[in-house]
Amino acid sequence: QVHVVESGGGLVQAGGSLRLSCAASGNILNIDSMGWHRQAPGKQRELVAFITSSGRTNYADSVKGRFTISRDVAKNTVYLQMNSLKPEDTAVYYCFAVKTDGGGAYWGQGTQVTVSS
Repeated sequence: QVHVVESGGGLVQAGGSLRLSCAASGNILNIDSMGWHRQAPGKQRELVAFITSSGRTNYADSVKGRFTISRDVAKNTVYLQMNSLKPEDTAVYYCFAVKTDGGGAYWGQGTQVTVSS
């Protein structure tokens, strides 16, 4: 079992920045990708960004150039630096960790990000 815990959400004005953190613990062997999804009220959950153990990254078009994902493999922690935030970035952000050996995907409880206009 893998335990995933997010932190760093909050309320910020448009144009501001926030940094989310996500730590994985427990049976962390063979964790490959870690990243973030988000879900806004009344909308489907969408992928925001992920990073693999080799450092390959992928971003949703809506956040490219504004968000940066990074990872401390030794600490099993992933970070999401969010700059130039917009009201449409308001959502609950969920961290995930995916194993390479068919061990499945694990999710955190989510952290609220609210961007005021």
